[in-house]
Parts: sequence; C-alpha cells; structure tokens
Amino acid sequence: MSDANIWWLLTAALVALELMTGTFYLLMLGLGSTGAALVAMGGHGSNVQLVAAAGIGGLGAVLLGQWRKRRPPTPSESHDQHLDVGATVQVDAWDAQGTAQVKHRGANWTGTPAPGSAPVAGVHRIQAISGNRLVLEKI
Repeated sequence: MSDANIWWLLTAALVALELMTGTFYLLMLGLGSTGAALVAMGGHGSNVQLVAAAGIGGLGAVLLGQWRKRRPPTPSESHDQHLDVGATVQVDAWDAQGTAQVKHRGANWTGTPAPGSAPVAGVHRIQAISGNRLVLEKI
C-alpha cells in the first residue's frame, strides 16, 4: 500500500471521528493528513509528508483555537456555562440591604433581585450569576 493511500485512510478516519464527536480540531488534523497525502502523491519522502501533516494540521488547530477565543459567546453558549441559571430557589425574607440568603444545591448563597424586580418573599428563578451572588427574579 502506498504512502498516499495510508494518508487518505487516516483522513477518512479523522473525518469520521470528527462527525461523531463534533470537534473541529479533528477536522484540522484531517486537513493535515490530506496535505500529507497530496505531498506523498507528489513523490516526496516520508519526512516531508510528516512535516506537511504536522504543519497543516497544527497550524489549522492553532488558528481555530485563536478564532474561537476571539469570537464572543452566543447567548445559548453563555447560558450553558452556568447550569444554575433557570433553577428555582425559595426566598424567605429580604434584608435591609436588598439581599436574601437562599439555599441552593446544599449551600447558602446571597441573592439579589433582578433589575426591575421587587424584593418580595416567595419562589424565585435564578436569572444570572454575578460574581458569587445569584440574581433572582420572582416567578
């Protein structure tokens, strides 16, 4: 079996794994192995093929990582960062500073009312997390 065929099989395996996992980093490595297959078809040796695979795949992965860092998160992505958002808590009373002590996940938290929400006792939904405080809205 020729070197090019081995690189093409590796490309197919990496793309198949990428389709199962949904990570674009495997796709970048697949592009690197595609580059190595093309270099092998050009008649170059295995050292040049490995350098091409590492260079193209590595550069693609680094550029993808940089692009993902610069891109602002979408609202659904930032919601996924805080699994507590949307959970409900019971507020027994609000103090004079406009905060409340609530139990959530077995720990005591300080809650503050959401902007435009009146500090009244009852069941509240966690709207956001600001530092170590829960921002609560009345349900």
